[in-house]
Amino acid sequence: MSILLQQVFFVIALSIAAFLVSKRVRRISSNIKLGKPVARFDNQPARLKAMLLIAFGQKKMFDRPLVGFMHFIIYAGFLLINIEVLEIILDGILGTHRLFAPILGASFYGFLISFFEFLAVGVIAVCVVFLIRRNVLKIDRFWKAEMTAWPRMDANLILTIEILLMIAILAMNAADSVLQSRGAEHYTQAGFFAFSAMIVPVFQNLGETTLIAIERIGWWFHILGIMGFALYVTYSKHLHIFLAFPNTYFSNLNPSGRFDNMAAVTKEVKLALGLMEDDGVDSGDVKFGAKEITDLTWKNLMDAYACTECGRCTSQCPANQTGRKL
Repeated sequence: MSILLQQVFFVIALSIAAFLVSKRVRRISSNIKLGKPVARFDNQPARLKAMLLIAFGQKKMFDRPLVGFMHFIIYAGFLLINIEVLEIILDGILGTHRLFAPILGASFYGFLISFFEFLAVGVIAVCVVFLIRRNVLKIDRFWKAEMTAWPRMDANLILTIEILLMIAILAMNAADSVLQSRGAEHYTQAGFFAFSAMIVPVFQNLGETTLIAIERIGWWFHILGIMGFALYVTYSKHLHIFLAFPNTYFSNLNPSGRFDNMAAVTKEVKLALGLMEDDGVDSGDVKFGAKEITDLTWKNLMDAYACTECGRCTSQCPANQTGRKL
């Protein structure tokens, strides 16, 4: 496929992905706005601190240090490796190859790619461990009734996709390294890639046409996978990757256990205790709980979209621990 044809195909694919993702984001946003108003715009410094500590800093994950560390590897890999996506997008639009290599210099660029590869290897290892935890060790909370079917398949699918995307990066870089060493046209000298170098011998004896095919397949698989993931995640529990930030920013800053009284209930209690006289004003129909989606606040709806479906709300519930059905 010629470079020009690849550019055209890439721009079309990127445009379609951007349209579909933005459409889903607007749909989710409009759904959240169906909720009742709730004041969560006060005390901005405290809210920003909560977001940085919990969403960005992964503070709560380290309540379980080992699992928290493994989750952090995937989180860091997702954030940092996707910096390279910016270069891939620009390469796809402009028809260039490793656009940042001449700008950053081969040594520093090679160091960055090696660091991304280190994270990629870490992500592969952790995803394998998480698949084993879910499907071989069968951690109890992952096998509760509410965690079967879609939640389990969703988690396994995402972990598998992440492994394949990371393998695509390593294979692409290894083939690219061989092509660079042979002085192949269009393949910029981009330095030494530490981890993909370990699998270079697998590609060393392949012909240039085959190597270009492997490199291009890896490149296209990775970027199309990212586009597909961006759309899929809007239907998945992994939407929490993005919603964790606004969700923690708008979290409840009141002390744990504190809740607001219902005016109608407060009035009835005071009347019963003789603390006030009946003013004759009918409180109207008082709703307890939620029957309709509009009975919830917009923050309740954001919580639902941001849920990680980890099963801990059930496994940590005192009533559930007695063996009673919720």
